[in-house]
Amino acid sequence: MHQKYLLILFYSATGAVRNLAHAIADGAEKKGLEVRIRTVPKVSTVIEAVEPKLPSEGEIYCSKEDLIGCSGLALGSPTRFGSMAAPLKYFLDSTGDVWSNHELENKFGCVFTSTGSQHGGQEITLFNLMTYMLHQGMIFVGSPYSIPGLNNTKSGGTPYGPSHVAHSNQSGNLTSDEKEIAIATGVRMAELILQFNQDES
Repeated sequence: MHQKYLLILFYSATGAVRNLAHAIADGAEKKGLEVRIRTVPKVSTVIEAVEPKLPSEGEIYCSKEDLIGCSGLALGSPTRFGSMAAPLKYFLDSTGDVWSNHELENKFGCVFTSTGSQHGGQEITLFNLMTYMLHQGMIFVGSPYSIPGLNNTKSGGTPYGPSHVAHSNQSGNLTSDEKEIAIATGVRMAELILQFNQDES
């Protein structure tokens, strides 16, 4: 049987989505599940511009093999006018072969995002990310109201997935509620992945 792991795939411009990704990873690792954190390169409007094959720092770029081999996928992007950012969309648009081979069917998935303002399009971006998962035949996992932070948050955090609101805080630092929701979602993903794979074996 293949190695079980949660793939956390994200694009982050200011660091907030990256911080959510690592909080989700912390939650999954608490349950003993392997986590692979991956990102995607920027896209350029200049045709000649080419990103290096390996980033100079931070997380490494996601490969199709990372995606195909995962037992669950957490997908994150900042909001760009109510949609995911172009670099993540560019990568996901290249996964038609993954779809046609049904590689992600019946795997668990969750989504996360960050916006600059409270009403900056978080929910529609999360649905935008979720739609990709539904087309891939994945089993969607939200963030339930049994997570205390979801009832208390005055910033990010939705039942559709973890989120962050920057407001005037451009550091990308998460509030305690935002972090709690992300960690709890990582825990939930790990529990479901481990239980599902145990039942399958």
